[in-house]
Amino acid sequence: MERRKFLRNGSLFTIGASLLNPFSSSANDFDANFIQKNKKAKNIIFIVSDGMSIGTLNMADIYLSRKTGQGTNWIQLYKDNRITRSLMDMTSASSIVTDSAAASSSWGSGFRVKNGSLNIGVNGEEYLPIWQKFKKAGKMAGCVTTVPITHATPAGFCVASKSRNSQENIAEMYLDLKFDIMMGGGNKYFSADSRKDKRDMYQEFTAKGFNVVKTRSEMMASDNSKPILGVFYNDGLPYTKDHENSKELTEKIPTLAEMAQRAIDKMKNHTEGFVLQIEAGKVDWAAHANDIAGLIYDQVAHDEAVKVAIDFAEKDKNTLVIITSDHGNANPGIIYGKEANSNFDSIQKYKQTNEWILNGIGKETSESQVIERVEFANNFVLKNEEAKELLSYYMNVKTENELYNPKSLPFKKLSEIQQKYNSVGWISMNHSADYTELALFGPGSQLAKPFVKNTDMHYLMLQAAEVENKF
Repeated sequence: MERRKFLRNGSLFTIGASLLNPFSSSANDFDANFIQKNKKAKNIIFIVSDGMSIGTLNMADIYLSRKTGQGTNWIQLYKDNRITRSLMDMTSASSIVTDSAAASSSWGSGFRVKNGSLNIGVNGEEYLPIWQKFKKAGKMAGCVTTVPITHATPAGFCVASKSRNSQENIAEMYLDLKFDIMMGGGNKYFSADSRKDKRDMYQEFTAKGFNVVKTRSEMMASDNSKPILGVFYNDGLPYTKDHENSKELTEKIPTLAEMAQRAIDKMKNHTEGFVLQIEAGKVDWAAHANDIAGLIYDQVAHDEAVKVAIDFAEKDKNTLVIITSDHGNANPGIIYGKEANSNFDSIQKYKQTNEWILNGIGKETSESQVIERVEFANNFVLKNEEAKELLSYYMNVKTENELYNPKSLPFKKLSEIQQKYNSVGWISMNHSADYTELALFGPGSQLAKPFVKNTDMHYLMLQAAEVENKF
């Protein structure tokens, strides 16, 4: 259908169009330059930095600018005035502070749902997720992430479930729905060795025609003629900083940018186009842990995936790229002080994350060993009393099972110690009600207003791709 006619007829929504479609303006409302670009989006790439507060985006840009002379690809799009930029209200149906399940579901269903649920309405109604709508319209669809592929953000585009925690069941749903490429972590939700029901989901995916890959080399060599399931780690993938400093991990596990490129290469020649979600899920995990190396380096890894998407969209001319976050988390930032510049620059020399530091300490570890471990990882020397304080957390844990529970480890204390040396402060270890950054590039980007609701994005994607909301 010719686009002007499509927009004028309002055929995207069959009922309640004025209420459900916040983008029903006539094409005449748009700037003339936008009208020339106002063509159908054959493909959509939706990129999420999970749990990214504005301070995280800001620090990653400053980090790269001071290290390499060039900032992030995301901020460069702003500087070059190449995108439509908005703020997005991510409120859920149950709280002004959303979780990832409700956030992704708002994009996935076009409705606000309660925290913890996936595309299930407040009265129990089940909504059809957007990637299923696009599959029914003939497009290929997939997700890649640095957390389990069954986790909340990819699941919110793909399935409906009363609980985000039903990850074994979500793996079964993926099998039935047969998405074209799904890659990330989450082995424990697919392996017979760890599933409660002992089902071998890998065998079942293979029997259903999937190419199952478990290493970077297998991913690179996989056959484009089959749908791909890639599971590269037991839970979330290792943090970028720990990954890049391990030859074993680098050889075995792909980066987010590599997964994104592989997904695009698989789907880019499909006649009806494709939709792809890319998630830097461990940015959120690092924010929860106040882990600065985990946070900044995974945000940079997200930015490398942004480049992969933008480079493809620039050549393709038919791809809408959406870059955003689902909520803030911990609201980190560089704190004022005489040594702020040099302190923040010290992060350039970090070799490992706080997760690596703390998981290598135990009750048997001495103060000198703690000092040595932190110096190796962060390039500064702890004071004896600081090492002693970190060790005290391990001495007070009663059972081995509790010892390496992240909630028992002294992540907060280590970040407070680090602040003296890197000038990075945190307000909490949990989600916050931030309005999130939203950047859109390519056909359909002109549909976004300066301030949008999370649910608006569902209808924007359908309208940009000229897919009717009839499923």
